[in-house]
Amino acid sequence: MQGIQLILKSTKIKVNILKKLKIFNDPIYGFIAVKNPLIYKIIEHPYFQRLRRISQMGLSYLVYPGAHHTRFHHVLGCTFLMQKAVEILRVKNIDISEPEEEALLIAILLHDIGHGPFSHALEHSFIKGVGHEQVSLKFMELLNKEFDGDLSLAIQIFKGDYHRGFMNQLISGQLDMDRLDYLKRDSFYSGVAEGNVNVERLITMLNVKDDQLVVEYKGIYSVEKFIMARRFMYWQVYLHKTGIVAEKVMIKILERARALIQNGEKLECSKTLTVFLGSDIRYDDFDHSLLESFSRLDDYDVMSALKSWCDHKDLIMSYLCSSLINRRLPKIEMRNEEFEAEYIENIRGQVKEKMQVNEQELDFLVYQGNVENKAYDPDKEVISIMYKNGEQKDIINASDSESIQALSKTVRKYYLCYPKKLL
Repeated sequence: MQGIQLILKSTKIKVNILKKLKIFNDPIYGFIAVKNPLIYKIIEHPYFQRLRRISQMGLSYLVYPGAHHTRFHHVLGCTFLMQKAVEILRVKNIDISEPEEEALLIAILLHDIGHGPFSHALEHSFIKGVGHEQVSLKFMELLNKEFDGDLSLAIQIFKGDYHRGFMNQLISGQLDMDRLDYLKRDSFYSGVAEGNVNVERLITMLNVKDDQLVVEYKGIYSVEKFIMARRFMYWQVYLHKTGIVAEKVMIKILERARALIQNGEKLECSKTLTVFLGSDIRYDDFDHSLLESFSRLDDYDVMSALKSWCDHKDLIMSYLCSSLINRRLPKIEMRNEEFEAEYIENIRGQVKEKMQVNEQELDFLVYQGNVENKAYDPDKEVISIMYKNGEQKDIINASDSESIQALSKTVRKYYLCYPKKLL
């Protein structure tokens, strides 16, 4: 009897330990331990679990087949890095209380919860003129009510309203945990080695001076590599021309779907997707009911609809959907200068004649735009290098590399997309 009691007592202790410590096995950082019960409850919430069904890199898998990781992977990684950053800053005598640590972890955990299907690829396709950060804040405020105000401090830090400025910089800054994770993670899954930054070294070199995040001078070369890695990843991965044209095709598909629905056409798709295609939704319309609908919208809604629409009687719709599903994408030209109006009109004329479409339909087949890349933006916030004597300099002035100054300038490229049938 006594032996049985000892076994039960031992089992109870193990169960209690398991309740306090949850572990996620991450391919980048290894085991990520979640010790905080509130954070684990947030992770278990359906709003958060939706991130398992949101692609981290949109349609980049059409270029890099391994890029199938999700926002769920990413935000867990960000939370892990935030834990490391808090540990390092405390070692350097930066006072961070337990409530502040919890708030930092919650804020970074939820910073991307407002992303819609395929992340940035469809950023404004469902809610006009509204970024995912604003939707994330809506979710955080709703969760705060559900968790009896336990997210209040996290929301303050997320909004930049908290009096300790460096905490917001850890969430949303030039060297925030978001950027550190997505560069390393996206580099790993895409196989593009140039984006692999030494996040451990960068975090170890962080410090706080006058309530602002700084990097100790020993970390200057790590910062230079970080800025270079951002440049490589944007041009080689995020703004790869095939990725660009794939995203534009998907945007055009949703625009066509919305136009058909407004003309009384019935499209086969999920009820959730129908809500967001049936009308133009803006930020002021985003009430509790719409937020609940948005919490059920993910990549699967869109892809299942596209597969169904491949056989739609509308030729424009079926053509666009088939081109994306079967990866038979339109031609994309990219230049450093704008395309001449005469050249564009010539392309439009050929497409109109060969595909027998009207002017309105032509806009779904021939389109242009531009993309920008600015690896380091000192106008938004400087990366401050701190010397041993306490002096601080912007990385541009502290670095002996002329390339850093060049990377602080905006580079713009122009694209033109049209059907390959013209070739």
